[in-house]
Amino acid sequence: MDYVNIIVPFIGGLGMFIYGMQIMAQGLENAAGNRMKSMLEALTRNKFFGVLLGALITAVIQSSSATTVMVVGFVNAGIMSLNQAMGVIMGANIGTTVTGWLVSSVEWAKFLSPGNLAPIAIMLGVVVMLTGTRRSTKDISSIIIGFGLLFVGITTMSASVAPLQDSEGFRNIFITLGHNPFLGIIAGAVVTAVIQSSSASVGILQSLSAAGLVPFNAAVYIIMGQNIGTCVTAIMSSIGAKKTAKTAAVMHLLFNIIGTVLFSIVAIVLFKVVFPTAGTGMITQTEISTVHTIFNIGTTVLLFPVSDLIIKLAKKLEREDDRDQDESRVLLDERMLETPGIALQSVVSEIARMGKIVVRTADRAEQVMFSKDDRQIRKIREEEETVDNLCSGITGYAIQLSSLSLNEKEHQHIASLLQTLSDMERISDYCENISEFAETMTERKAEFSEKGTAELKEMMQVCFDSYRYAVEAFAGNDKEKAMKVIEKESQADELEIQLRSAHMKRLANNQCSTDAGIVYLDALVCLERISDHSRNIAEEILMS
Repeated sequence: MDYVNIIVPFIGGLGMFIYGMQIMAQGLENAAGNRMKSMLEALTRNKFFGVLLGALITAVIQSSSATTVMVVGFVNAGIMSLNQAMGVIMGANIGTTVTGWLVSSVEWAKFLSPGNLAPIAIMLGVVVMLTGTRRSTKDISSIIIGFGLLFVGITTMSASVAPLQDSEGFRNIFITLGHNPFLGIIAGAVVTAVIQSSSASVGILQSLSAAGLVPFNAAVYIIMGQNIGTCVTAIMSSIGAKKTAKTAAVMHLLFNIIGTVLFSIVAIVLFKVVFPTAGTGMITQTEISTVHTIFNIGTTVLLFPVSDLIIKLAKKLEREDDRDQDESRVLLDERMLETPGIALQSVVSEIARMGKIVVRTADRAEQVMFSKDDRQIRKIREEEETVDNLCSGITGYAIQLSSLSLNEKEHQHIASLLQTLSDMERISDYCENISEFAETMTERKAEFSEKGTAELKEMMQVCFDSYRYAVEAFAGNDKEKAMKVIEKESQADELEIQLRSAHMKRLANNQCSTDAGIVYLDALVCLERISDHSRNIAEEILMS
């Protein structure tokens, strides 16, 4: 048998199938990206709604792996809770069955015969692409072309393996997988883990079944293994992420393993005890889609009531402490860029995280000016380095995002976010300056007067409060708190003028040392600029 003429066309067909699936999904994503973002923003604690949402998004992007990677990213960025993530993960397994039904439609809908439909779809898509000028038209052409290529790929794979019907050795491999559930599950898991797509893995199985090579029992075990293999992508994306993100990936793995164990027991009893001959017949593409759908919906129905226990178990298995995490690591996944609307929301969450780190630095600066605690001064410097690293990483990611196909409003939003990012980074710099003033006071053995100390504390309270309100306003897109920032900034401007004037009088009357006086004036400048940058953040929110 000429295996070269079997393997080469099969690999080419698989590549065409995956490419077609991806460009079709990309077109759907571009068309529905903003809607998906809106749905995610509306996501509640209701897990049932999360199941529906996960199924819908996965049906659109044609990959449960991509959906769960997205979920891990959301949990990591704080957009989604573990409770919400559990619902979306369960729904993703249901949504991934759509591709199998598309492929098997050549059996139950004869008018969708690839030989007739695929070339027409590709040609129609190319015509639309060449004649259309609008972005939405280009997206439609991608969907049509991808649909056609998907069918051409599956047809090529099916045709290439047809000669294997006469190969006893190849048929025996699948018979062995059918008799040994463990081997069948492992085979499905390994293939899916390698190509990182359960939809493509199911497509391969369907192309082999079209050639009459796959026994029913082998297909069942392989399908269950495919659901475990699809977890690999999410596990990989959680490496280096926060504890909650890793827990989300473990939840996905546990959900699929538990489902596989339960249905494997049922399948073993069915094929080995109840109907020993039922599993020996060859399975069709439509039957593969049916088994895949029953397995995924059945697993969700069975485990939905105990999903909270799966979350608890995942938390126990993932014991890493978040305190061991590197705060300076940018928690943005480049794979999120495939869905720009959602990637944009991730940037917002990461900037909010950086903003909260600067709040902590501001709290330290407010205390260290008077305590002059060396340990706290070192902490401020460490946090300033963390903020610099985050600022650099987030900026790079946002620039990558802005180079994608976005609308004018999204481009403006990115520009606004970059301005806010810069303002937060500058506030961190000023906090470090304040810690340096404390060191200067220690070195020169200078002290503020009692009146000067009280005035500086009052100024700090106003300016740092303005920044705290700014971060809260940004994180919650709260215009009411943004207005409080404006009020505090105006108060800081007036106070700075009053305190500078009062301090100059003290200096003239020798009521304050020169060294302490210089530091006092420099501190006023820093604090007033902190309130200015806080106002910038608030104005960006009010203009959005």
